[in-house]
Amino acid sequence: MSYTEFINASEDTDGVRFAWNVLPTSRIEATRMIVPTSALITPLKERPDLPPVCYDPVACQKVQCQAILNPFCSIDTRSKFWVCCICGQRNQFPPHYKDITEENLPAELMQNFSTIEYTLRRSATVPPVFLYVMDLCMDEEDLQALKESIVMSLSLLPPNAMVGLITYGMTVQLHELGVEGISKSYVFRGTKEVESKRLQSMLGLGKGGGVPPGAQPGQPGQPNTGANRFLQPVEGCDMSLTDVIEELQRDPWPIAKGMRPLRSTGAALSVAVGLLEATYPSTGARIMLFAGGPCTQGPGIVTTNDLKETIRTHHDIDKGTSNAQYAKRARKFFDKLAERAANNGHVVDVLACHFEQTGLSEMQSLVNDTGGHMVLGDSFNTSLFKSTFQRVFAKDMRDQFNMGFNAIFEIKACRELKISGVIGPCVSLAKDNGNVGETPIGVGGTQAWKLCHIDNATTLAAYFEVANLKGQPIQQGTRAHMQFITHYQHSSGQMRIRVTTVARNWADPSINLASVAAGFDQEAACVLMARFAVNKAEADDGPDVLRWVDRQLIRLCQKFGQYAKEDPQSFRLPANFELYPSFMFHLRRSQFVQVFNNSPDETAYYRQKLNREDCVNALTMIQPTLTSYGLNGPPTPVLLDTSSIAPDVILLLDTFFHIIIFHGETIAQWRNQGFHEKPGYENFQQLLQAPRDDAAELLQYRFPVPRYVDCDQGGSQARFLLAKVNPSQTQGNAGGFGQYGEGGADSAPVITDDVSLQVFMEHLKKLAVAPA
Repeated sequence: MSYTEFINASEDTDGVRFAWNVLPTSRIEATRMIVPTSALITPLKERPDLPPVCYDPVACQKVQCQAILNPFCSIDTRSKFWVCCICGQRNQFPPHYKDITEENLPAELMQNFSTIEYTLRRSATVPPVFLYVMDLCMDEEDLQALKESIVMSLSLLPPNAMVGLITYGMTVQLHELGVEGISKSYVFRGTKEVESKRLQSMLGLGKGGGVPPGAQPGQPGQPNTGANRFLQPVEGCDMSLTDVIEELQRDPWPIAKGMRPLRSTGAALSVAVGLLEATYPSTGARIMLFAGGPCTQGPGIVTTNDLKETIRTHHDIDKGTSNAQYAKRARKFFDKLAERAANNGHVVDVLACHFEQTGLSEMQSLVNDTGGHMVLGDSFNTSLFKSTFQRVFAKDMRDQFNMGFNAIFEIKACRELKISGVIGPCVSLAKDNGNVGETPIGVGGTQAWKLCHIDNATTLAAYFEVANLKGQPIQQGTRAHMQFITHYQHSSGQMRIRVTTVARNWADPSINLASVAAGFDQEAACVLMARFAVNKAEADDGPDVLRWVDRQLIRLCQKFGQYAKEDPQSFRLPANFELYPSFMFHLRRSQFVQVFNNSPDETAYYRQKLNREDCVNALTMIQPTLTSYGLNGPPTPVLLDTSSIAPDVILLLDTFFHIIIFHGETIAQWRNQGFHEKPGYENFQQLLQAPRDDAAELLQYRFPVPRYVDCDQGGSQARFLLAKVNPSQTQGNAGGFGQYGEGGADSAPVITDDVSLQVFMEHLKKLAVAPA
């Protein structure tokens, strides 16, 4: 089996991709590898072939380990003992394993079940809770469309799910459900944060909160007795809740000319978090915020209600101008709300639709810490939002809701590997059993994390340190074992544990560099380094992050390239490193590290998606795919380069966030003349239809639904494609402005000052071969 086949099989079977599939045997050699020892893990990777295992797992008896029995453990069927592959502890099988033999093994010891899922005997005592938080400060069309979408979503929820409703404008209204004949709500000021204790006393909820006696942290809590006035099963209140939603009107507070509406987003969220904190602590629940604009009063204010004051930009935040005067305070407020929600296992989704910024940048911790969904759009009255919102309630291959709640993700690693941290939608559980690295990366200082929401696409990036004793390198040929354990509440209410155990070989790069290099996965490495760079970008300046990316790339090329010193023409990279420099080139140009021409909200949105998607999707975000359709042959993948633009082809660009169909100049003219409608031109009609069919397939399953752009060469929307392609031909090196350039009569120049991949590679080669 080749390494490519091994990598693909590992991803399909275990949902794991390592940057290095052969690990260096010492700490010093690991630092010289440049790309850290790291892995992308999709804990709930969809596996329809996994058998249901309806008993509790067998764990190692060593208190500091507690790894779960797996196929890599040594077993003695005669004396009924097994040896933990993580810590080496010898354990006795439990009594109900007394009949095991070499031929009669339980599922968790079979070689093809390195990933297995246990369904535990206990179930969640409370069904999932959905609390809608609706903004009423929007125009009639948007509000009507949002009401229709929310009413539609009630039919998609599990019948036993609990639902509640909060609306807000200048004030915040918490609606009481099940009141016959009238609409009753409790009104709160929008200018003040509603403290949890005050909310409990005002609503008569008693003390509430906390974990029930005898329950473990992370297990579902018990509902408060006063909760049923505000949160009821959807099967019992759907008619009354539908009536309440349909009767909602725009916020009645008058809006003067040249002013924004007074919008109390922060106060509404504090009521939502406080309500769930008091009624359903440590229970699977999600707060779904629908924001139609920025918060303009009270806690979490982003900008004032005066339109003369523009909402903050990256420049304002960096320079501390008056437009950004509320940014730090708002972020601090929402960070505290996120911490409270995450501690109780409550998910916060932010679905924001407005032509202006809505404050996503300040609210990003609500989504990032709780694992919620972030949606950014122009209007609630678009098919883009409606389709995306519907997919929040999508089902998996087994026709069960694709959402897990209150998950705990834990990494067990052999003693030679220390865990530096995880980058993804999680918070630390501050658990250290002596296997935590010295230098944290992302959410570090722990080997267990909480994910309030998890689905079969949620992907975490885990980073490790090699920790051999000084002067005692790890023996070559031995194996490093790692186990990823995910406890979670399934949407059906069952408590489940997904266990994935993997092993990778050790090798000494100082004497066996070729073996280590052969196990390099350039795609996974690109995504892992991109997440690392984005994590740095949250704290450091953009130029500093770009310089760090460049230094790492140069050092990697110096380490693994083959070249004669000071001879750039002799520079070569191994086959499985060849694409890595182009990935880094496109990462440098991407919206993940470059904030130019992006608002703070857009930057927060793009980075959130990169930090939760799997390897293939994340790589598509960094280096989009380009497919060419022509009359001379079948569709073919082509270089993401200006040389691929030609008058007689159609291009399909997939950037993950956009799907763009780009018609060449000649194709557009033929279509405008109606050739595809004339008899005898069926092949041209098929050519026009082929990219649309492929685009529809991409649009069918992706979340969030990408923006679909159909454009022509020379048209204004062609900018979506021109911004992404490598500018190998620009106004500077083309034959003349307005003429086709050196790529031939068919290629077209792009007007830009960006350097091309060719120039980038020339400089990279010079720096790589330069003497140290």
